[in-house]
Amino acid sequence: MLQKLLLTGKRISLRTPTRDDLPILYNLIYGVENPEWKKYDAPYYPLEFCTFEKFSKRMEERMNVTDVPSQMIIEHQGQIIGMISYYWEDKRTRWLEMGIVIYSPEHWNGGFGTEALSLWIDYLFENLTIERVGLTTWSGNPRMIRCAEKLGMRLEGRMRKCRYYNGEYYDSIRMGILREEWNEFKKNNPLFNSHGRTS
Repeated sequence: MLQKLLLTGKRISLRTPTRDDLPILYNLIYGVENPEWKKYDAPYYPLEFCTFEKFSKRMEERMNVTDVPSQMIIEHQGQIIGMISYYWEDKRTRWLEMGIVIYSPEHWNGGFGTEALSLWIDYLFENLTIERVGLTTWSGNPRMIRCAEKLGMRLEGRMRKCRYYNGEYYDSIRMGILREEWNEFKKNNPLFNSHGRTS
């Protein structure tokens, strides 16, 4: 099992999930039919229902690592508000992508996602042998695009009209930031350079 890890920011913290978190996470994801967050988180991939037992098994497999966790919980004032993660597009070539979900609409537009991503990007560059962190979204999620831009991520690719959803075509958006760009960004943005970290 992964050693407990905590990354602290000004208003949010990232921490490794525990078994006690699983019922809360399950309810946030599957507690209501057609949740609001799914309308922006790749809605062209339907949310397929999953039993709690299957969900728990999948989560515990991801928790059973000994190095850099692939996912962490986002907390605000002791409340779980989302999840952040990374995955390998191609581990052999060190091509890494990250993702984030803030489940409750009341925590949208408040800068929580921006702060979470800043902690996460910093952690990934410090703990993995990579030169780039990427993020893939779609043109139907302008909040995600603005969030990435605030952190110095650049538009690297736009695949036009390749996502068909609710009778409309949308673009697939690829954004990314290089290690040297992130280091420069931190120098010029002290707000994102004052994070604490405990383990």
